[in-house]
Amino acid sequence: MLPAELAYRKTAAESASGLTLLLALYDTLAGDIRRAAAAERRNDIAARCCEVNHAFMVIAFLEDRMSRGNGGDLRQRLVGFYSGLRRQLIRAQSKQSPEMLEDLMDSILEIRKAWQAVELRPIPSAEAMPASAPTRSFAESERTSSSWLA
Repeated sequence: MLPAELAYRKTAAESASGLTLLLALYDTLAGDIRRAAAAERRNDIAARCCEVNHAFMVIAFLEDRMSRGNGGDLRQRLVGFYSGLRRQLIRAQSKQSPEMLEDLMDSILEIRKAWQAVELRPIPSAEAMPASAPTRSFAESERTSSSWLA
């Protein structure tokens, strides 16, 4: 990667919201698995292993973020999703199945789509909120946080 590109990415990441970074992680994870499936189709085991290993690191990072926060039912569901994703990734790799990998990628993209919908939700204006409501919504504080919690 060129120094200018690296500097651009660093600046973009530092100024991004927590949800934007989460979406980037899901994009990375889906890309890893897409490239792993393509490598499997080419019978390039080394490339597939490299992509799957990176996907495992992204999943571990996402799981670690879940263990640091509270989020009730959503947290538990995401922990289960990540755990199942890891198991299915191992299974797809052991069966050498690009189709299974692509199914996993589709699942990741579905979850990503749900997070994107959360990010795109409009933040209610102060005028539209009842007088007893706090002036800053939960969604707004999530968007300005440097780390995300589900």
